Amino acid sequence: MEKQAEIELRPEDRGDDYDAIVVGSGYGGSVAACRMSMAGIKVCLLEKGRRWKAEDFPTDIWKIMSAVRYQNQNLGVRFGPEDALFQLYEQNDSLAAVACGLGGGSLVNAGVMLPTPIRARRNLKWPKEWERDWDICESSAAAMLRIQSSSVKFPIAKVMGEIAGAEFEANIESSVKLSVNFDVEEPPSNPPRLEQINSCFACGNCLAGCPYNAKNSTDKNYLVSAIQAGCTIRTKCQVQYVIKNPHGICQPGGISRKRRWRVYINEIDYITSDWVILSAGVLGTTEILFRSQMRGLRLSDTLGSGFSCNGNNLAYVAGSPAPLNGYGLNRKQLSEIPFQDRPGPSISSSHTSSLGFTIQSAILPRAYPYLLFEGITTYNWPTGYRFFQGIVHRLKHFIGLGLSQSIILNAMGYDESDGKIMLEKDTDKICFHPPQDPLLPRKIIAFQKLTKKLGGILCMSRYRSTAVHLLGGCNASSDSSGGVCNHKGQVFDPKTPATVHAGLYVCDASLIPCSVGINPSLTIATAAEHASRYLVQDILEYKNKISASVAAADQNQFSVTGKNLENDNESTVLIKETMRGYVGGMPCTVHLKMKMQSQNLKSFDKRNWFIGEPHPLLRGKAGGYVVFRAIEKDRLHVIDGEMDLCVVDGRTPYTQYMHYRLLLAAASGSRYILEGKKIMNPYHFALYAWRETTTLYVTFNKVAQSGSTGTMLNLKGELRVSFTELLKCFISLKGNGRGRFIHLLLQTLIRTYILQIPRVTRENFIVTDSCDKSYPSSTIDDIRTADGYIIRSRHWKNARNPLLLSREKVLNPILLLNGYTMESYWLPTEPHDLVRNLLEEGHDVWLLQTRLHPLNPANNATIEDIGKYDIPPAFGKILEVHGPSTKIHVVAHCAGGLAIHIALMGGHVSATHIASLSCTNSSMFFKLTALATIKMWLPLVPVSSSTLLAYTYGISFILAARC
Repeated sequence: MEKQAEIELRPEDRGDDYDAIVVGSGYGGSVAACRMSMAGIKVCLLEKGRRWKAEDFPTDIWKIMSAVRYQNQNLGVRFGPEDALFQLYEQNDSLAAVACGLGGGSLVNAGVMLPTPIRARRNLKWPKEWERDWDICESSAAAMLRIQSSSVKFPIAKVMGEIAGAEFEANIESSVKLSVNFDVEEPPSNPPRLEQINSCFACGNCLAGCPYNAKNSTDKNYLVSAIQAGCTIRTKCQVQYVIKNPHGICQPGGISRKRRWRVYINEIDYITSDWVILSAGVLGTTEILFRSQMRGLRLSDTLGSGFSCNGNNLAYVAGSPAPLNGYGLNRKQLSEIPFQDRPGPSISSSHTSSLGFTIQSAILPRAYPYLLFEGITTYNWPTGYRFFQGIVHRLKHFIGLGLSQSIILNAMGYDESDGKIMLEKDTDKICFHPPQDPLLPRKIIAFQKLTKKLGGILCMSRYRSTAVHLLGGCNASSDSSGGVCNHKGQVFDPKTPATVHAGLYVCDASLIPCSVGINPSLTIATAAEHASRYLVQDILEYKNKISASVAAADQNQFSVTGKNLENDNESTVLIKETMRGYVGGMPCTVHLKMKMQSQNLKSFDKRNWFIGEPHPLLRGKAGGYVVFRAIEKDRLHVIDGEMDLCVVDGRTPYTQYMHYRLLLAAASGSRYILEGKKIMNPYHFALYAWRETTTLYVTFNKVAQSGSTGTMLNLKGELRVSFTELLKCFISLKGNGRGRFIHLLLQTLIRTYILQIPRVTRENFIVTDSCDKSYPSSTIDDIRTADGYIIRSRHWKNARNPLLLSREKVLNPILLLNGYTMESYWLPTEPHDLVRNLLEEGHDVWLLQTRLHPLNPANNATIEDIGKYDIPPAFGKILEVHGPSTKIHVVAHCAGGLAIHIALMGGHVSATHIASLSCTNSSMFFKLTALATIKMWLPLVPVSSSTLLAYTYGISFILAARC
């Protein structure tokens, strides 16, 4: 396993491209990872827990307390590490226990490997397709797990054999085979290259993890083979949900050129692949699918239904004088007690009653807190046994005075498989209701009889169901109306009954659609072997199609797009931000989790700050959700978010922007895009800094889906960050780079509001792609004015097809008059400036560069000079080109508007040559009104410009005052 350790500890391995991702490493995930890797498929296995070596397993009560995570759904109590070895879920009168670690439940179970009973295989819910190769797959799993039987009959097996045979009618004592190494069987002729493990010491500590490396857990067989075949394993990596890649591109035939699925490690980081195999256990897989469903993944309505606890019920028998040797041994005791007198493996006998259930006795590991079983989590039978008696019993056993023994009794049977697993939307936590167990009264009676024979005191579990063998929740069925997956493990797309989501599989105990009645480990591994056969075939066929279609394409097309694996980069900063406001007049709240992480800090030059390049640490990814009840009743989850807190536009180099772009997914399957911008203007001495830095101007659009005929949304609004939320945001900052992040953010704001330094100069301004198309060519004509000045006129000929123009009415030319030294209409950096639009409409465009233009310097020039001397020859030039009867459209801005009116009112230009006149300055309203009034009051005769302007501004002032 040295190679595995190297893989787990390789933090720089972040850029690999995987064909398939397996989530979970128990009896399902390990089988799938092994079979795919051995077929040459590039696989990455993700495991929530950590790797447990033999010396890491708890051997005393203090160590096991730190290896347990407990969750009480009713009380909302949770404690213990997220990756604890034992995960306990308590709800109402039920308790579910699962394992967490590389190897899953195989790490801490008893390792009992029993063939699937015929009764289970004849169940109506059992997929008939499984029967075709069930025995072959079962043999394959048994060989990999190296199941064996012990030649020694240990004391507890002898005692249970005697009393069970006397109490049970038609009792069947099964020969228990275990995935434990006893070194009693000859190895196969061509054994797989598996890890060498020790022989069993019969210490009885199996249920706490074998401390002597003698158990054949999946990390020592299937996973070793997978790693040797090239599989990558990453531990401490909990998957939250999976979605279809929103940026996937399909080529003809439906073959994806980019990875089809995203597997999210948290709300921000994800990996992409073409296949995802969910094997996180019953609760884990169902929870992942529920969260995926909330983000738009279509799944069967039966998700979470058909949950079975395999009829599990536990009891504790204390104070028995029988020679059970029912306690696990430490190393010192192993040296003092002969092998045949030791407790043996945790379970060494199994007894099946004709009443329909199986009872097994189990050794208590030394690390287990026995007092929990003696009156705390149990009821006592017969009455009178008290908790303090348990304390006395423990003390006597500790000092060696007590000869009594205790054991665990585990009953398994056939429940109704009608339990339910759910995900509470408010708490985002999994909860469950156990199935009905009609055999429970019979099991209790059997427990009482065995306890009486053993001479002990029965402590029945307080929980109606104590489930250690969870099954179902994503049941295999023939169509989506009866289950979540087909017999191959492919997840149904309920759009049509038998359609599946290409590349999405389930391969663990959640496939099993009914109770098995015995330890289900071998059954789960067999079902995984069956599903893996079809999975490997599916992948190889797909890869052959891809190879044929992209043989001539660039191999980089196959790279993982947007891979964002979480790592411990020292510059990573995690931020939480909440904004509230109104979008489209409706209340909207945005809860964001942002991850600011620079990938290119080493290449960033500090001198870049002075030329305005924003720091990479101010860019990042976002996750979270949006509450917009008017649009969707449930949360809109962010499945792809980006933000940049220091955006600079070369057209406005003094202004700083903060851009947000969020791709949102709803449970209904709809997707939306929320884009926002904070605008920070360096004016008014930063009086509006608070408002500008806390106000996000947003647009909210619905993404059009193929074949959709619904109404598309296009809403606008504002969201704000309150002072309290901003304070929480800074308090919640996490990461080693948070101090640097705050420094950089404040630095940009100081540069914007205080120093007012432009970030982009004309020399280093880069034209964007949208503006990079060639500008229409023009000609420049020099025009001599009556007073001897040389001015220029730029002429663009229309861009319309001449053949079309010959059939249509010829449009009048347009004369553009700028304002005072301002270029208002000819803007080459803008993709849709006025000149481009007018040319596309079919107009000839003339732009007059007057004596006030920077290219035509003139001394002591006035607006009256433009109207009197510059505009008339410009009209003459246009009439010369287009004909004397041509009418001209005039578009004027600010001072240009005054100049054209001076030319008209002074008689320098005839109104008969003007088709229309448009002034684009808002303040011109009053000036034009004033000129119209002058025209009414005064005869149309030349007047001095000073008098005309005096009247103009005087009347404008009066009208403005009245308005």
